Amino acid sequence: MRDHPVIEQMERMGYPNAVVQPEHSGTDYFGDEILEGDDIVIDGEEMVLKDNLEDYLSDVYGLEFTTAK
Repeated sequence: MRDHPVIEQMERMGYPNAVVQPEHSGTDYFGDEILEGDDIVIDGEEMVLKDNLEDYLSDVYGLEFTTAK
């Protein structure tokens, strides 16, 4: 019994890269991977993902985020 032709092709050539991976651009202050197209903030030599900005400002500059009452 023969395998399916796709299985035979994978055995000969390996698995195809089904998903194109975005270009890696380094890591941010917290060690999170920065990919091409990510929104970042640059503070001197430090890169920070925009999603991590509040945490960065709290850690580095001691800023406190709260809600007005």
